[in-house]
Amino acid sequence: MITKLTELLKIKYPIIQAPMFLVSNVSMVKEAMYGGIAGCIPALNYRTLDELRVALRELNAAKPEGGSFGFNLIVNKSNVKYKGQLEVICEEGCDFIITSLGSPEETIKQAHKVGIKVFCDVVDLKFAQKVEALGADAIIAVNNEAGGHRGSLSPEDLLKELSSKCSIPVISAGGVGCKADIDEMLSYGAEGVSVGSPFIASLEANVTEEYKQACVDYGAKDIVMTERISGTPCTVINTPYVQKIGTKQTWLESILNKNKKLKKWVKMIRFSIGMNATKNAATKATYKTVWVAGPSIEHTKAILSVKEIIRKLIQ
Repeated sequence: MITKLTELLKIKYPIIQAPMFLVSNVSMVKEAMYGGIAGCIPALNYRTLDELRVALRELNAAKPEGGSFGFNLIVNKSNVKYKGQLEVICEEGCDFIITSLGSPEETIKQAHKVGIKVFCDVVDLKFAQKVEALGADAIIAVNNEAGGHRGSLSPEDLLKELSSKCSIPVISAGGVGCKADIDEMLSYGAEGVSVGSPFIASLEANVTEEYKQACVDYGAKDIVMTERISGTPCTVINTPYVQKIGTKQTWLESILNKNKKLKKWVKMIRFSIGMNATKNAATKATYKTVWVAGPSIEHTKAILSVKEIIRKLIQ
């Protein structure tokens, strides 16, 4: 399966194992590389820069010939660790960085100095053209079937528009759970796909068995949007707990969010509370199950190894 993405990253199949908060880890990415695809981890999965550095060194040491791995950076001001994370990644080296939620200008500048490629999350043509002008190496087109924070356009509409109006490779993010989905995205103009949710139910993922099993037991119809995690709409599995707390902001949050002076602080508090709830649900046995996932879990029928999940995606 030769595409611009396989050539860019020197991988066998045009697939990136998407970076997932709390889920992605070194073991998963190693298996992704051994399976002929690229793997990526959110830098925020590491509490300290020293832990991030250890992960980079372990992946570089284990990297097979032709293997490719990267890290995801939140590049807006809310991530106070951003500058330190970028510095460590550039010092230790990796194949690519995926930027999210902000301007990638500084990341592109620093990464290119040391030969690291930069892919940028976008949800529309306007931002895609901005990051292309800044020198991005590829675009991650986040559509309305993505897990977590998603875009508003369908895969077909977004991919056809970006691939026809941008000159750098477009990688589709969202809605891929089997080979037929990959073929469909490539037919719309994508040069590759970023796949996340199917890898949650992997043996190598460091989340609870309950979270993994939920990805098996629930399907596309059970995915709902909630504002209760970060203040920004996010897709989660519609567990009894999510049904209990609701998916909309509270009346007080809604009122405070209309106050320009308080909006920033309300969102920061909501983000902190939501992330703690998500972390507890992912890593501990708890009735407060806030499990982030996308509709592509429809194709998840068992907890499998990363190797087996890759095989299902390419056959």
